[in-house]
Amino acid sequence: MWGKMGSSMAKRAGLTVKEVEKLIRDGRPGRFGDGKGLSLRVREGGSWTWVLRVQVDGERKDLGLGSDLTLEQARDKASELRRVAKRGLSAIEERDRDKQRLRIPTFKEAAIACHAAQKGGWTDRHGKAWLSVLEQHAYPTLGKKRVDVIEAPEIRDALFPIWTTKPVMARKVRQRTCTVLNYAKGEGWRAHEAPVKSLSILLAKQPKGGNFAAMHYADVPAFVADLRAQPVTMGRLALLYTILTIARGGETRTAQVKHINQEAKLWNRPAGLMKGRVAHSITLNDAALAVLELAAELRGRSRPDDLIFPGKGGRALSDMTLTKILRDADLPFAVHGFRSSFRDWAAEKMPTIPDPVAEAALAHQVPDAVIAAYKRTTFMEMRRTLLDAWGAYLEGRSNVLRLAAG
Repeated sequence: MWGKMGSSMAKRAGLTVKEVEKLIRDGRPGRFGDGKGLSLRVREGGSWTWVLRVQVDGERKDLGLGSDLTLEQARDKASELRRVAKRGLSAIEERDRDKQRLRIPTFKEAAIACHAAQKGGWTDRHGKAWLSVLEQHAYPTLGKKRVDVIEAPEIRDALFPIWTTKPVMARKVRQRTCTVLNYAKGEGWRAHEAPVKSLSILLAKQPKGGNFAAMHYADVPAFVADLRAQPVTMGRLALLYTILTIARGGETRTAQVKHINQEAKLWNRPAGLMKGRVAHSITLNDAALAVLELAAELRGRSRPDDLIFPGKGGRALSDMTLTKILRDADLPFAVHGFRSSFRDWAAEKMPTIPDPVAEAALAHQVPDAVIAAYKRTTFMEMRRTLLDAWGAYLEGRSNVLRLAAG
């Protein structure tokens, strides 16, 4: 039976978006026609679905189209299935094929797929830890949600219990959750990448101190200027270079002269130096190149296998050398935290650069499916644009790195 509202609507040109929203909100049972066989069916209890009446083998049958379609999408789908039926083909089979093609996985399913695609480049320990973090902290809130409907508020709710009490773990969960969503975008399961900028606005400021505490990106240029004003040492040069290239401290301390391609302005880091055991190249901005020149002057004559920033006796600087510079300045931040500073800056100040570009610049594993969405050359060019902008931002109006003579 058609409800009274449905009967009156059937005489009009069709439903409106506001009428559909009201019918769903009110939850009044009935069948409400939009025209040409398409109707909105509201069941007892408030559930609803779109239904299309078509001719199948000489009989009129109702095809459920689902409840995940807008009015416009339902009309488009109904029009497509009517055309199929007019050609004498099975509208039911076409609907089922389409549902299979468009099945959107849950966050848990997408996370497992993302992990499987990337774990070949990780150590066994990192591969196991990567997924276990999500199992413990993301799955309880996000695991059963379809990956295409997860936005900043849902991620914020998942992070809320640990964001200020376990900041290091919370940042890992945030980064890996965004990686899963970016992977889902590459697979065609989402319309857009992870909502990094919106998420930054929704989350409270984490307490200072603790591992990987990060300086706000707005304060980094002043810190860089203060660092440049001090006497030149290998430790200070290494820290500057780490910030300018958003590298991990260990990657800087073990970098060798032969890894630098001056002509191409690239730092080609072999797999053995990388956390994920995957070779990675990072573009060098002018400020980073200036640091390399100063380091070369301080080293004197050097060979390809020599360290770029050697300590005493040509040995690698210790991990505490860079940290001590921060402690001497009475700053509670971690060297690794500058990567977070960069990531927040990229999200908020470089909105035209896609999120996977910033992830790739950080040497985070970006799924091939995401990279495939961009031409590889463009992907590298966008990374260079991003790192050049970061260098210019840290340098202020001057692109020339000047260090006081010691």
